[in-house]
Amino acid sequence: MTGTSPVDMRPGGNRVKRGSDTMDTDGDDNANRHKAKMQKIKAARDRMKEDRQGEKGLVIIHTGPGKGKSSSGFGMILRAIAHGMPCAVVQFIKGAWDTGERRLLTTHFGDLCQFHAMGEGFTWETQDKARDIAAAQRGWDKAKDLIRDPSIRMVLLDEINIALRYDYLDVAEVVAFLRDEKPAMTHVVLTGRNAKPELIDLADLVTEMTLVKHPFRSGIKAQPGVEF
Repeated sequence: MTGTSPVDMRPGGNRVKRGSDTMDTDGDDNANRHKAKMQKIKAARDRMKEDRQGEKGLVIIHTGPGKGKSSSGFGMILRAIAHGMPCAVVQFIKGAWDTGERRLLTTHFGDLCQFHAMGEGFTWETQDKARDIAAAQRGWDKAKDLIRDPSIRMVLLDEINIALRYDYLDVAEVVAFLRDEKPAMTHVVLTGRNAKPELIDLADLVTEMTLVKHPFRSGIKAQPGVEF
């Protein structure tokens, strides 16, 4: 049967109206199934929350070849500032750069966040191993002072993994300090590629950024607001 009348023919010639009634019933069934599913998920999540009431200062690592390690670390610093938590940043490599995060934190949030740019650029720029080691050691000495201060709730050690990768710092010393001397409620965030296995074993939270695409490979240089 052709035409525009919204009907179905059933055996015996009875006509049954199609459209809103059936669709409403299907919609109600879908909504009820969705609601029941979400209620189960919520109940499971509520049980998880009840079982996880503890707090502690975390050792957090952002590593991997993908972009976003420092960006994520500075995002956590901004969260700490928003909660009124005193915090600090030690930059181990990019100290010579005029970065957006450095401008923002030093000009607007200096009362809550200390910013110490201790690096002198990437190792292929300085081309002086002794100088790089000295800069890394100064950064680590400053970092230890900041971490020991119980009033500082979060310390970001930006690009420290690079200094450790090139053995400018002793990873055993860093691990021992974070394990034995970090105050119980202080968060320490360590960024940079190739995080040492010893640090990963110690850490409470490790995120590896993976590389899928990067504009640098297409001839696009580092740009303000994206890379720095």
